[in-house]
Amino acid sequence: MSKKRGLSLEEKREQMLQIFYDSQDFYLLKELEKLGPKKGVISQSVKDVVQSLVDDDLVLKDKIGTSVYFWSLPSCAGNQLRTTYSKLESDLSNSKKRYMELVEQRENLKRGREDTDEREVALEELKAVEEHHKKLKEELAAYVDSDPAALEAMNDAIGVAHAAANRWTDNIFTLQQWCSTTFPQAKEQLEHMYREVGITEDFEYLQ
Repeated sequence: MSKKRGLSLEEKREQMLQIFYDSQDFYLLKELEKLGPKKGVISQSVKDVVQSLVDDDLVLKDKIGTSVYFWSLPSCAGNQLRTTYSKLESDLSNSKKRYMELVEQRENLKRGREDTDEREVALEELKAVEEHHKKLKEELAAYVDSDPAALEAMNDAIGVAHAAANRWTDNIFTLQQWCSTTFPQAKEQLEHMYREVGITEDFEYLQ
């Protein structure tokens, strides 16, 4: 025997609304949780169903003292439907207006762009110019190393590197002088260390 299908959310909403419409009374949540199962809505889901109705303005709620009461009248649903209908009518009207504006704009853009022989020739010429421009850019990129601005920037960078190399050479000579003065007894060890790191007798400033 197949299991009975449960109510969908929309069916649960309809059944809970019917409780309000039939009685036109005020209810506490715990009272609705007792009445829900009689309409096929299990008590555990009553709270969520009622809250969804409140969110859609189909059920009203208010706190009186320490208790929260829920109620709904058929007129509430009618007002909500009328409000929704008016909004949809307004949206539809705006959409139709926007559609007509776009159609008119499209027709205006088409003027002067008809598929004539003259237009086809102009488009072919434009395509040829774009291709030529692309080739010129590719050729220009091949000569970028000969660009005066690039050469000037390279020379500036060489000058900075040259000055930095001589500055470090000067620092090395100063350090050697300090080591020789401070550790005169370690002359051989120092000279061996210099050779290991590449500081030989021909080590000199860059010209």
